[in-house]
Amino acid sequence: MNGAERPPEFVEALAKGLAILECFGPGRGEMTLSEIARQVGISPPAARRSLITLVELGYVGQRERRFFLRPKVMGLGSAFYFAARVDEVLLPELRHLVDLFGDAASVATLDGDDVIYVAHHSQQRARRASAVVGARYPAHATSLGRVLLSGLSQADLATYLEALAPVALTGQTVTDPARLRAIIEQAQAQGYATAVDQLDYGITALAVPIRGVSGETIAALNSSGYTGLVSPESLIAERLPEMRRVSGRISETLQRYPIVESLLHGT
Repeated sequence: MNGAERPPEFVEALAKGLAILECFGPGRGEMTLSEIARQVGISPPAARRSLITLVELGYVGQRERRFFLRPKVMGLGSAFYFAARVDEVLLPELRHLVDLFGDAASVATLDGDDVIYVAHHSQQRARRASAVVGARYPAHATSLGRVLLSGLSQADLATYLEALAPVALTGQTVTDPARLRAIIEQAQAQGYATAVDQLDYGITALAVPIRGVSGETIAALNSSGYTGLVSPESLIAERLPEMRRVSGRISETLQRYPIVESLLHGT
């Protein structure tokens, strides 16, 4: 929503404060005032006012000239977790997939150019890109993101691709817009997407859509393993049928919990 579309009740100061909380992440665990202002795209005085408020409320801490998130921030995420009944609706199904196939399984939704993990279960312990709840990664570099992007309208997909400045996270990451469009359109036609070493080396994943009551894609479900031990072909042959059944069960469950569907879909 751009400035021209914002309602008169829109609170700019609140938006800046939330943007500051969101700007922390991998490689940005601690930042100075000027670094935060640059990340958020606001003036240092505006950043300072928001930071003072967040420090006072206990969401941000300060060590000399550097700021960092405090554990109280986790309460914001846990509010979604419990409101969306993740432990009741999603986690049992993810545990089921991991019990069957090992490795890891996740559910994510689309937020702008990124996917956000809303549920995750794993038996994996090796060092790799973290899929913890709340983690966000570029949609173009994940099987989850490719499935979620395949659920966009043609107009919204065109807008996404026109504005996209994809980053190569590995030497295998697809960054060419034409190739990405072809991959997303293939995912739309097949009803699933795969990714090999796109987000991080060693990750091969398969994802399917989770559909809402009216049939639109509201989230995505994936199962992943180590590149070299699994391949896209083996995941499709061995896991796709069960993943589709699990996705269908989640969709049916969402019909009994409309608030959960609304939370996942952002409506």
